[in-house]
Amino acid sequence: MIRLTLEEIAQSTGGRVVNAEPGLAVTGGVEYDSRKIGPGGLFVAFEGEKVDGHKFAGAAVEAGAAAVLSTRDTGQPGVVVEKPLEALAALARVVVSRLGDLTVVGLTGSSGKTTTKDYIGQLLSRVGPAIAPAGSLNNELGFPYTVLQAGEETRFLVLEMGARGIGHIRYLTEIARPSIGAVLNVGAAHIGEFGSVEGTARAKGELVEALPADGVAVLNADDPLVAGMASRTRAQVCLVGESDISDLRATDVGLDPRGRASYTLNLEGRSARVTLGVAGRHQVANTLAAAAVALAAGMRFDDLAAALGEVGIVSGRRMDVFTRPDGVTVIDDSYNANPSSTAAALQALAAMAGGRRTTAVLGYMAELGEHEVPGHAEVGRLAAELGVDRLIVVSPEAAPIADGALGVEGWKGVATVVPDQAAALGLLTGDLGGGDVVLVKGSRYRTWDVVDALRPEEVRP
Repeated sequence: MIRLTLEEIAQSTGGRVVNAEPGLAVTGGVEYDSRKIGPGGLFVAFEGEKVDGHKFAGAAVEAGAAAVLSTRDTGQPGVVVEKPLEALAALARVVVSRLGDLTVVGLTGSSGKTTTKDYIGQLLSRVGPAIAPAGSLNNELGFPYTVLQAGEETRFLVLEMGARGIGHIRYLTEIARPSIGAVLNVGAAHIGEFGSVEGTARAKGELVEALPADGVAVLNADDPLVAGMASRTRAQVCLVGESDISDLRATDVGLDPRGRASYTLNLEGRSARVTLGVAGRHQVANTLAAAAVALAAGMRFDDLAAALGEVGIVSGRRMDVFTRPDGVTVIDDSYNANPSSTAAALQALAAMAGGRRTTAVLGYMAELGEHEVPGHAEVGRLAAELGVDRLIVVSPEAAPIADGALGVEGWKGVATVVPDQAAALGLLTGDLGGGDVVLVKGSRYRTWDVVDALRPEEVRP
C-alpha cells in the first residue's frame, strides 16, 4: 500500500485515531490475518462468527504492524471505524486515486476468471510491474484487499470481479474503476441467485458499463450473451474467439496428447502460432481474452505467441495436471465447479485419454437453484457422451450426475454414488491402474481431499 498516516486513514474512512499520534504512518501492506503482517503494515481486525480479529491486535503489532484498523479500541495504535469492510473499500479508493500511472484491469465471467486473471498478470508483468495475486479474491473483501497491494511502482492492477446479484460488480467498479474490462462467458454459475442466465448477463455487463470512453472492453465473440454487451459500453470493443466476427481470433485449433491446445492467433492480417503449456481446450478462450487485455495494455503482437506459450497455473486446484510414478495422471480441478466449468474439465479429460481408462470424481455443484437437478444431470450426460469409463459421484445431493450418465443409451461406463470423499477415495484407489486418467472436480466441499490423497509427495505444492 502507499504510505498513509493514521490521520489520512481516519479522514478517508470516517474513523478516529487512537493510542497514537495522527502523523504515524503505515508504510507496509494491509492484512486481516495477523500471521501475515509485515513491518509497517496495517492489521484489519474483523469480528467474525468464529474468530474475533481484535484478539490478535497485540500479536500483529508485535509482529511489526504499525497500526490496527478495528471497530473498537484494542489498546494498540490504530484507527477505530464503524464498518471495517467499508473502510477497506474507502482506503482502496484513496490508493487508486493517488496512483496516476496505474492501469486497472477488471474481468468477470461465470467460469475461468481466476485462471485468466493469472494469465493476464503473467503477460502484463512483461510490460511493467503488475499486481495479480493468486486465488479468487473477487468479493467485497478480496477486491479491496487486492487493490491495497498496489504501490507507487505498480503499473498494472488486475482485479477479478465476482457477483451473486445485480449491483455487486457495479459496487466493485466504484472502488477501483477499470479502464480495461474483460467478460469471459455467461453460464449457470450462481444461477440460483440470478434466476436465469439472462440475469447473470445483466450483472456481468455492469463491468463494461463502468468503462470510460477511452477504455477497452474485451468480449467473448463465441458467447452471444457476452458479445451482446457491446451495446452497453462507451469503450472500444475487442471481440475475441473462434468465430469470424472476432477481432482477435483463434483458428486451426489442435490438441496434443496431454490435452494442451495450439492455435493460430490472428489480428488485422497478422498471425502467429501459439502452443500452450496448460491443459484444456477451454484455455484457448481464456488465453485469447488475456492476449486482448495485454494488447490493450501495450504489449506488442509480435511478443504474444511466445508469451502465451509460457503462461502457467498460478492459483491452485485449477486444471493442475500431474502424473504419478505409477503412470496414473490426475487432473486437479477441485477448487470449484459449475456446469460449464465441469463440462470444460470433462472435455479435457476425454482429450487427454488417448485410449486410456478415464475416471471422473465429481462433487456437488452449489448455487444452481431450480437448475440444480437438470444442471447435474446435464454434466452426467456429457460425461457419458464423451465416453468417460467411470463416474464416482460424491454425496447424495450430486446423484443426478449419475442419473444423467446412466440415461445415455449405449454408454458402457459405470456410475457410482458415494456418501463422502473417503468413500470415493476407497473406491478409486482400490481399482487404479497404470495409465489411468482421473479428473477430480466439485464445489469446494473438500473434494480436493481426494486429490491430496492421490498426489505423491514429490509433486505436492
